[in-house]
Amino acid sequence: MKIQIVEVGPRDGLQNEKEMVSTSAKIQLIDKLAAAGLKRVEATSFVNPRWIPQLADAEEVLKGIKRQNEVTYSALVPNLRGMERARESGLTEVALFMSASETHNLKNINKSIEDTFPVLRQVAREALALGMRVRGYVSTVFGCPYEGNVPIDNSRRVTNELLEMGVFEVSLGDTIGVATPKQVREVMEKLVKDTASDRLAGHFHDTRGTGLANVLAALDTGIRTFDSSIGGLGGCPYAPGAAGNISTEDLVYMLNGMEYETGVDLNLLQDAGAFIQQELGRELPSKVLKAHLAAQSASSSHSNQEDGA
Repeated sequence: MKIQIVEVGPRDGLQNEKEMVSTSAKIQLIDKLAAAGLKRVEATSFVNPRWIPQLADAEEVLKGIKRQNEVTYSALVPNLRGMERARESGLTEVALFMSASETHNLKNINKSIEDTFPVLRQVAREALALGMRVRGYVSTVFGCPYEGNVPIDNSRRVTNELLEMGVFEVSLGDTIGVATPKQVREVMEKLVKDTASDRLAGHFHDTRGTGLANVLAALDTGIRTFDSSIGGLGGCPYAPGAAGNISTEDLVYMLNGMEYETGVDLNLLQDAGAFIQQELGRELPSKVLKAHLAAQSASSSHSNQEDGA
């Protein structure tokens, strides 16, 4: 059975980095991810650079990557200006985002949920008219840092609105990493009944160590598309020091071991993780990456001892 992985590290992961990452490193990372077999890569964001300075080089990054025909590169867009920049960069897919929580939406987008719909509807209409695919993100589906529990009717309403705008897929986000498998199964089962499992994706964070368990729970409900971030890049602004997105290496390792088809070469993926870890100069959360690098180090040490014998 095939599982689609949407790599969000270059956008959702890197946007949380305080130290500026060079344009060259971003380009190399995206190229390495594509070379590893990832067919869907969210490369950057066209949000106003004043909001996210780390991704101010979106045009340069997209100009510099070696685009592969079988890979879909996408970017997050908040409005028509962002949409125009995405079009000028030659993208064929864009992503819209909003929250299921009123307070989080106000903090994140500076608009109420009701006021956000017309803006996104306009962007979706323009993108579709240009022949672009449109993806939707719904944040705080499983919990909000300001409101706590988020009623499922909130998520249902926002998801349905996005689908009516013409998005082909809605990614349901555990933005602050509070979800547990029981909750994921209950929420996903209800939302799948509203639409169809192939129109939904899971976007889990590993803030409290339940990320992969939540993927398993979502798999049980028929979800077959998951977002993840190379090395576990990313963080939670509401939980300083906590892990962020689930790691692509960890996700692929688990899915491969369960005999799902991902189409991803784990060795090349680990090389991509090692590359960006070195660029950032700090250890990333991915457990599979840590094990891989530790094994490499032990092998190198053993080889050096033999050479010296």
